[in-house]
Amino acid sequence: MFSLGIVGAGQFAGSFAKLWRLHPNVGDIKVTDLLPRRAEQLVTEHDLAGTLPSFEDMLDSDLDAIALFTQRWTHGPLAVQALRAGKDVYSAVPMAVTEAEIADIIAAVEETGRIYMMGETSYYHPATVYARAQIAAGAFGRIFYAEGDYVHDMDWGFYDAYKYSGGENWKSTASYPPLLYPTHSIGGVLGAWHTHAVSVSAIGVPDERGDGVFDREISQFDNDFSNATALFEVAGGGSFRTNEFRRVGYIGKESRFRYFGTEAVLEQLGSVSLWQDKKGERDVTAHLHPAPTLTPDDPALSHVAPELRDAFASGTAPVHDRSRLPREFAHAPNGHEGSHHFLADDFAIAVTTRTPPPLHAWTAARYTLPGIIAHQSALRAGVRLPIPDHGDGPRIT
Repeated sequence: MFSLGIVGAGQFAGSFAKLWRLHPNVGDIKVTDLLPRRAEQLVTEHDLAGTLPSFEDMLDSDLDAIALFTQRWTHGPLAVQALRAGKDVYSAVPMAVTEAEIADIIAAVEETGRIYMMGETSYYHPATVYARAQIAAGAFGRIFYAEGDYVHDMDWGFYDAYKYSGGENWKSTASYPPLLYPTHSIGGVLGAWHTHAVSVSAIGVPDERGDGVFDREISQFDNDFSNATALFEVAGGGSFRTNEFRRVGYIGKESRFRYFGTEAVLEQLGSVSLWQDKKGERDVTAHLHPAPTLTPDDPALSHVAPELRDAFASGTAPVHDRSRLPREFAHAPNGHEGSHHFLADDFAIAVTTRTPPPLHAWTAARYTLPGIIAHQSALRAGVRLPIPDHGDGPRIT
C-alpha cells in the first residue's frame, strides 16, 4: 500500500481521488492547491487524509507518489521535480509542452528508477480497445492509415471550465494551442497501432470569433489557432491524420477514431461504429457504447458545466474487460468512455509492483511530442518537420 499526494484540486482531480480512495493498494491521500479552500473541499468530499500547504511541502513529505492535476502547461517541470524528489508520478495530459521538458522527464525516470505514468483517456477509449484487439489478431491485415479527432467546441462547456481554472485572466489561458493538447487524438491511434510518428505537416486555422479568446494580443501562448489538422508519417510506412478543433458545429463524441487496413476497416462516427471487411459490414456500435454511471443531474457533478457532464459520467462498454479491476470499483463513478477505472488501477498496480504502466514515459512522449512538432509546422505554414523519438522504453507484456 502506498500514500499519494494530489496536486491541484480542480474538477478532474475529484474523479480520481474517489477511485484511489477506494483502491485496496492506496493508503493515505493528501491534497494541495494554490487555492487552499479547494484542497480542503476535496478532502471533505472524499474523506481524504488531509491537506498540505504547497507542492514543495508535498515533495518534502513522506508521501510515496504524486498525482498532477494542475494547469496543462505546468506538468513537465512539476513531474521532473517530483521524480527527483523520489516520488512516483501520475500526470494528467499532456506530458509536457516542449521537447526539452519531455527529454527531462525521460532522463529523470531513467536516473531515479521511479514510476511515471501519463493518464491518457483515449488509450482505454472503446474504439481503441476494440482496434487494439483486432490488430493483435491480424484482422485488419496491414494497417496503413488511421484518423483521430478531438472535436470539442469552446461553446460546449469549455468557457466555464477555463473560467474555473484560469481566474480573472482566463482568456489568456483559454487560447492554449490545440496541437499542444494532442494526446486525446494521437493516443487513440497509437494506443491501437504499435508504431510512432516520424514526420508531420500541419495547418492551423486562425480564429475569427473576436471574443478575446485565441487573440494573440491576449494569449499567454501567442496563439490565434482555434482549429488545427496534422498529417503524420509513421515508422514502417503509412500515415495518420488528427484534428484538434475548438470551433466546430459538432456535439457528439469528443474523441473518435478510424483505422484502415488492407483487409478491414473500423470507422467511428458521431453515433455509429462500423466494422467493414471484404465480406461485408457489421454494426459494432452497441459493443463500443459506454453505459452511464451517473445521471447528468447527480449532485456529484454540480460543479461541472452541464455540457461536460457526460465525460464525467460515462462508464465502461461491453468491449472493456472489467475482470482485472478491483471489486471496489464495481459501482464507482467512472468517466471519459470508461477509462478512469483502468487508469487509476494502472497507476496503483505500477507503483505497487514496481513495473512500468502501459502509459509510461516513452509512450507518453510518443503521444505528446508529435503535437509539439505539429504546432511548429503549423506556425511555418505546414512545412514538413521530422519528429524525434526516444524509443520504445521498457517492454510491457
